Order: sequence, then C-alpha cells, then structure tokens
Amino acid sequence: MGAFQYVAVDTAGQERQGILEGDSVKQIRQMLREQSLLPVSVEEVQRKEAVSSQVSRFSSKRTRSMSAHELALVTRQLSTLVRAGLPLEESLLAVSEQTEQAHVRSVFMGVRAKVLEGHPLADGFGDFPRSFPEIYRATVAAGEQSGHLDKVLERLADYTEAREQLRSRTINAMLYPVLLFTVCSGIVMLMLTYVVPKIVKQFDNAKATLPLMTRILIAFSDFMRHWGLWLLAALIIGGMLFARSLRVEANRRRFHAFLLRVPLLGRVVRGTNTTRFARTLATLTSSAVPVLDALRIAGEVVNNLPMREAVQAAAVKVREGSPIGRSLGASRQFPPMMIHLISSGESSGELESMLDRAATNQEREMDAVLGAFVGLLGPLMIVVMAALVLFIVLAMLLPIFQLNELVK
Repeated sequence: MGAFQYVAVDTAGQERQGILEGDSVKQIRQMLREQSLLPVSVEEVQRKEAVSSQVSRFSSKRTRSMSAHELALVTRQLSTLVRAGLPLEESLLAVSEQTEQAHVRSVFMGVRAKVLEGHPLADGFGDFPRSFPEIYRATVAAGEQSGHLDKVLERLADYTEAREQLRSRTINAMLYPVLLFTVCSGIVMLMLTYVVPKIVKQFDNAKATLPLMTRILIAFSDFMRHWGLWLLAALIIGGMLFARSLRVEANRRRFHAFLLRVPLLGRVVRGTNTTRFARTLATLTSSAVPVLDALRIAGEVVNNLPMREAVQAAAVKVREGSPIGRSLGASRQFPPMMIHLISSGESSGELESMLDRAATNQEREMDAVLGAFVGLLGPLMIVVMAALVLFIVLAMLLPIFQLNELVK
C-alpha cells in the first residue's frame, strides 16, 4: 500500500487536493468517485533521484521541504506517540493527520508508505533528504539498531527544539537593530532628498557665503538627489558580486576567517557554531552513533569553514587514536572551556553529559553576548541618528541666525 497525492473537482466545481492510501492509482480514482469527486490527477508520493547509482523515490516538484520549526514540532509529536507505545505506522499516520500543512502531510504519508513496505524508518526519512538532514537520519538509524527508538526520538526532539530556539533567539536579537537602522536611514534620506532642498531654496538669492555646515549639507543633498539611485544600484551590484565571489571556497574561507577576527561578531560566530557542534555531537554520541561518523556529521552543521576544517582534521587524528578533546584543541578554533569539558568527559566516561554541558554553557554565553550587543547597538544607533538630525537642523538654522548678514 502506498500514498497518493490527488487533485480532484467536487460537484460545486471547487478544486480539492489531498493524500489517500491505496494499492494503485485505479483504486484511488475509484475512492474519489465514491466521494463524489472527479479525479483530475493522481500521482504516487515518490521521488526519482539518482544518488550513487541508486534510484530513490519521491518527486519534490509537488512537495516542498519542511522548515526547522515544522521539523521540531512533528519530531516532538512522533516522539510522544512512539513513547506511548503506539505502533510506528499508526504514529506516522497520526502525525500526518494532525498537521495542517499539506507538504508535511505528504512527507509523512510517503514515509509511512515506505515503512508499510517493510523498510526501516530511517530509509523512509532518507527518501526526503531536504526535510530530514543527515543527523536526523543517522540518529534514527542508530535508535532502530539499538532497539531504543523511543528514547532516541525524544533526544532528537530535544535537539531540534534546541536548535530552533537558538535560531529564533539569534533572529530576534538582530531584528531590532536591523529595523532601527532601516528606519533611521529612511528618515535621513527623506530629509536629505525632500526636506533640505525646499528649505535651501530660501537662501538661493543670498549673496553672502553660507556657513560651512550648510554648504556641506547642500552638497550632500545634491549628491543624493542626483546620484542616490546610482549609488543604490552600485551597492546592490556590489553585494551580488560579493555573494557570487563567496561561492568560491577559497574566498569563502578567507571571509569566514575574517569574521572570526572581528571583535564582537567573531565571538558570536564562534559561539553559535560551537553550540551547534557540541549539541549535535552530544545527540549523536548518546544515540550510539560511532564516534567518527558523529564527528563527520557534527562537522557538517558547522557553517564557518575554518571551524569545519578543524573538525575534519580532528576526525583524522581521532581515527589515528588521539583523544577527541586534544584533537579539537590543536586547531585553537573552539573555546578552551569546551575542550576542557570534552577532555574531562573522555577521562570520566561521561562524554555525552559533558558535551551537553558545553552546549548549555555556550548557549548561555551567546544569550549574554547577544543581549549586550542589542542593548549597546540600540542606544548607539539612536545617538548617531540624533547627531545626524542635529547636524541637519543646525545646518538649516545657521543661515537664518545670520539672516541680516546674508541680506546685506
């Protein structure tokens, strides 16, 4: 029995879409007719993608991938149902029925169809690599092999929720400064291109020399009115060229290394990637994933190239017999606190708990750093905005104060 996506028309002429389970397209069409629906198209939820000479199923043209928030939500639901003793296929069916998102329902119906055919759950997730990353599939596979799928799914639910919370905190922390910068820039540009020219016209007939501040303001206003759009276009083109240059790995590596050297931003980048790496490695090791595989997968979640290469170099040393902590510490890319905790965990046999502690410490530190950054950047931008407005106001008022001299 497989899952089929259908498009049909009801008696009122309205288009209906959904997913049904059946043995064939013919059976699904018959089921639709019994529901007084006219089938327009019926397609099996499969994909055809050649990977390493293997043909895997499901075509992603009709189904988009799940977001991080959706993945965290359905993982928690699946973990709860499996832990409650519900059979796996019924748990997958329940998750698909509870969601209101059609693409999530389609994904889980496709996974359920694979499970009903006798394949492991990890293979079902493997048919949807855009929705379920490699860490997700490797963790589930380890849970199935060890016979502790319920506990592994619970850890995976905690992991996905923690990653989603970290992403949300980072976005929320940057939202206020970005919004404030946009509003301030818009106000200044509006004053320079519309307000200042109308006021400056009052001084056109003055024969006396205008104050220096006023001349600077007029020159800048004229530049923005005549060249502002060209400047904006140049910035957009420059940004596109810069983004294109980052497609080259060597350029991206240099840029990522530069980010790590920026005083405050480098601390945020290093801390965020360290948190992601430690949390991922803790989840994998606690799920009985082999250490070398865990290091490889955890390295993939590190976005910064120098730090990712440090993990890859550490994996080579671990394969040769070196401890994880010493191997990671050799690159000096990760905070010393995490290295010490990993080394302590290896010595005491509590690597999983020490990795969790390292991730928690980094999360707390990032919360403090982002909080301080936002607390400092907001008032700083307000001061800069106030200084610009004060300059504009003084530049327009000084000629008025010298009006008698200008008239002469």
